[in-house]
Amino acid sequence: MECISVFDMLKIGVGPSSSHTLGPWRAAERWISELKDQDIFDDVATIKVYLYGSLSLTGKGHATDIAVVMGLLGTDPVTVPIESIDTALEKLKADQKLSFGGIREIPFDFATDIIFKKEFLPFHSNAIQFEARLTNGKQATETYYSIGGGFVVKEELIHSKENKETFKTFPHPVKTGNELLQHCLDQGKSISEIVWENELSLRTPEEIDHGLQNIWNTMLECMYVGCHTEGKLPGGLNVKRRAFEMHQKLKGDVPYSNPQEWLESIRDTEVKFRQIIKWVSCFALSVNEVNASLGRVVTAPTNGSAGVIPAVLMYYMVIENHDADFDDVRQFLLVASEIGSIFKKGATISAAMGGCQAEIGVSSAMAAAGLTELMGGSPEQVLIAAEIAMEHHLGLTCDPIGGLVQVPCIERNAMGAIKAINAAELALDTDPKETKVPLDKVVNTMWETAKDMSSKYKETSEGGLAVGVFLSDC
Repeated sequence: MECISVFDMLKIGVGPSSSHTLGPWRAAERWISELKDQDIFDDVATIKVYLYGSLSLTGKGHATDIAVVMGLLGTDPVTVPIESIDTALEKLKADQKLSFGGIREIPFDFATDIIFKKEFLPFHSNAIQFEARLTNGKQATETYYSIGGGFVVKEELIHSKENKETFKTFPHPVKTGNELLQHCLDQGKSISEIVWENELSLRTPEEIDHGLQNIWNTMLECMYVGCHTEGKLPGGLNVKRRAFEMHQKLKGDVPYSNPQEWLESIRDTEVKFRQIIKWVSCFALSVNEVNASLGRVVTAPTNGSAGVIPAVLMYYMVIENHDADFDDVRQFLLVASEIGSIFKKGATISAAMGGCQAEIGVSSAMAAAGLTELMGGSPEQVLIAAEIAMEHHLGLTCDPIGGLVQVPCIERNAMGAIKAINAAELALDTDPKETKVPLDKVVNTMWETAKDMSSKYKETSEGGLAVGVFLSDC
C-alpha cells in the first residue's frame, strides 16, 4: 500500500482539473526529467502527444492541451504566473516552436502535434502518451496515467517497491477507517495527532507547518479573488460569476485590503441561518469560479471539488469560532487529508473512474471529518461524519456540459460544503454504538457503485446533463 501524505492529497496547482490539467502538466514534467536521466533529452528532434479516453473526450474543455504545453515548457503549476499562460500559448501558436523544458527550441504545432484519441487504454481512462523522434531516427515513447487528484503513475510502477518501503516508515500505517480508529484507540490520540506523527516520519515540524500554511494561504487567496472578480467564465457557456454579487450583498462595512483582513471583516457580519448558507455557498462558488478560469487552487482532493474544504474551513473560522487560528487550520487539514487517502486507497478520487461521487463526495467526507474534530468530536464521530457525507453522494455522476468544469460542477461544490456541515452536526449527535454503516463499508460501496456506473457518466460528456443541455441552450 502506498504512502499518502497530506501534501499528496492537498496540492497547489492550476485549474480547472486535477486529473485533466494538473496531472498531464506533471506528466510532461516527469517525461522531460526521464529523458534527461536517459541522456537523450538533447537528442529530441520532434515530439507528439496522444491523449486517450477521458483526457481526449473532455480534454479541450478541461484545458488538457494547454496543461501539456505548459508542462513541456518546463513551467511549474505551483509557481507559474497565471497571467503568463495565455502569453506563452499565443507565442507557441504563432512561432510553431516549443521551448522544450524551457531550455531548447524544437518545432511544435499546437493544432496537430497534440492528438486526441477517443479509445480507452486498459489500465485507466486518463492516459497520456509522449512520443519523441530523436536525431538518430530512433523513437522514445512513454505512457502515463493521470489517476485523479494530480497523481500520475506508470502502470508498471503503481505498486512500486519505493512506495511500499515509504509506507512502512509511517509509525501508524493506515489503509482503512477501522485501522485508523484502532491507532487512535491504542494510542489514546485524536486522528490529527496520529496523522501528525505519520507526517513527522517524512518532514520536520517546521516543514509541515510551512507547507500547510502555504496550502491555507492559497485557499484563502482563491476565495478572496473569486469573491472580488466579476464577469463571465471562459469556455463558451457564458456562465456568469456569481460569487461576486453574492459577496457584495453579504459583506459588511468593515474595510479591508488583503485576504486576512477580509476574513476578520466577515466575522463582524450578520450570521442568521440564511446568511450562513449564503456565505458557505459563496466561498465554495468563489473557489471553483477561479478554478474554471485556469486560476490557482488547491486540489482537495481534486480541482473539480476544490471549493468544498476551503468553504467548510472558512465557515468554522468566521462563523463557529472567531478565535480560530493556524492551529485549527493544521488540525482540520490533517484530518481531512487522511480521510481522502482512505478513499483513494479503497476506491478512487477520479471522476473518470468513479463519477462525481469520487470528487465532490470524497471532498465532502473530508471536510465533514475535519470539521467534526474541530467541533470536539471523537475519532469515532469523525469517521461517522465522513461516512454520512459520502453516503449521500453515492451514485453522483460526472457529466460536465461542454466538457467544462462549470455546469454542474461549480454549484456541486456549494452543495457538497453544506452537506459536509450537516454531516458533522449529525455525527456530533450520534452515539458511535448506534451507527449502522461504518466508513469502510461506504468506501467499498462507493467503489462498487463506480465500477457499475456507465462510462457515459464518468467525465466523458457522453451522457446526463452533458447531452441533455446543448451549448446553444446556453
